[in-house]
Amino acid sequence: MKLGDFDNRLRKNQRHWSKWARRRDISCYRLYDRDIPDFPLAIDWYEGEVHAQIFARKGREPLTDEEELAIGETIRESLQIPRQALSFKTRQRQRGLAQYEKTGQRGHRLTVSEGGLKFEVDLHSYLDTGLFLDHRETRELIRRRAESRRMLNLFAYTGSFSVFAAAGGALATTSVDLSNTYQAWTRRNLALNGFTGDEHRLERSDVFAYLERAVRERRLFGLIVLDPPSFSNSKKMLEILDVQRDHRRLIDACLELLTPNGELYFSTNKRRFKIDHDLESLPGCEEITRQTLPDDFKRHPAHRCWIFRQT
Repeated sequence: MKLGDFDNRLRKNQRHWSKWARRRDISCYRLYDRDIPDFPLAIDWYEGEVHAQIFARKGREPLTDEEELAIGETIRESLQIPRQALSFKTRQRQRGLAQYEKTGQRGHRLTVSEGGLKFEVDLHSYLDTGLFLDHRETRELIRRRAESRRMLNLFAYTGSFSVFAAAGGALATTSVDLSNTYQAWTRRNLALNGFTGDEHRLERSDVFAYLERAVRERRLFGLIVLDPPSFSNSKKMLEILDVQRDHRRLIDACLELLTPNGELYFSTNKRRFKIDHDLESLPGCEEITRQTLPDDFKRHPAHRCWIFRQT
């Protein structure tokens, strides 16, 4: 393990990506993504604080505590940040019904900006931070397409898509998520940006149940964002979610809710995901991953994205 090579790569990457980000008025970005095989990390910059994740390596021994400590020290020295500004996690591959959400660490809220909007993140308390940086371009696309439309955000997480839709002039937004924690987080993100009116609804619901109810009640939306987790076995859900198995059912229901000329954006971060052939053959279906994947995530693409246009 050559820490000197890792140190040099971090310093070089930070010079490159910080200049790239300043030119684009971006304050949060990925600066290292498993560049060196001996250092299988993803490292993200959040306005002076750093979120680092070690990925489990298939067929290789996990890093020792001493190696992780040395890597953490190298990150702090290379990026010139204090100890409290580094969140350092190990990301295990999920198996069976295992899920990894809360870290057990005590975090603190940090407000960051993107596209002139504000978002609350927590780099310590959860495996994810509250703002998926790989969807930066997707969020901007939603803002451009939201004007004078009613927007539905399914598996809303912390509501960033809803905030961008509201900023783009959406008539109304509906954010659906089963987690009280994330619904409260969505409410704070909307309020941070001045979107506190009744037109911005939060629905705490199982998404399958919500879609059944919305189809039955003939609710209509001009813009829908469907970004489900790859897998979820939350005890609060009515059934286990597997995006490979269930995406056809979810997308079919969403298409029933689209207005004429409406648009559905479907995204997944599941590795080796294969979209249903019949869905892919629809005249209004188009994969737009190249448009939605930012430059700082092209080394290891973090998602795939499709648009479905209602004709």
